[in-house]
Amino acid sequence: MYAVEKSLLKVKNGEAVYERDSVIFDEIQYSWPLLSGLMFAAAKTGGVKVLDFGGSLGSTYYQNKKFLDKLDKASWCVIEQDNFVTIGKEKFEDERLKFFYSVDECIKQEKPNILLLSSVLQYIEKPYELLDAILENDFETILIDRMSFSKTSEKITLQVVPPSIYQASYPCWFFDETKLIDYFKSKGYSVIEIFESADGKNDEYEFKGLILEFEKC
Repeated sequence: MYAVEKSLLKVKNGEAVYERDSVIFDEIQYSWPLLSGLMFAAAKTGGVKVLDFGGSLGSTYYQNKKFLDKLDKASWCVIEQDNFVTIGKEKFEDERLKFFYSVDECIKQEKPNILLLSSVLQYIEKPYELLDAILENDFETILIDRMSFSKTSEKITLQVVPPSIYQASYPCWFFDETKLIDYFKSKGYSVIEIFESADGKNDEYEFKGLILEFEKC
């Protein structure tokens, strides 16, 4: 957490350009499909109100800040673990970027219309139960990026973080793409687009993103 804080403070203060997973980069590595999804949502409503679940200290917000600053209406709400939220409120929060301890708290205060899940759902112990709870709020748009999919059956594996970043390992879901899409369809969402994410692929797995739209009755 403190490595992320240190790196993102450099981005916030203009001492660095871009951060991802605590690593500093010389240039912003955009997820152009994700940014397209944000602009797609903004075109429909005149702005964006994002609930960024598991959004660290605002990494994706800062990644896209140059474009978000051009919108008349933009708010970015990060839901994270308590220690991240405490630091976020103290060192990063401003009139657009907010941090919340729970989804309910965020919904009541900000009423976001976009749900962002970027490299997070695969690290949740019971991801479908979490989605069941969050999707009760009927977000107009759902943006998913850096989602791990298995090319065979759905499975849990152990992900080992490269020591060059930090030493850690996490259980990680590799989802069945058809099952996940069918799940969202059952909740009233249609798929606008599916795209490849920057995390790569091999013979066993691939990382993708989705842009989903709620179909109003």
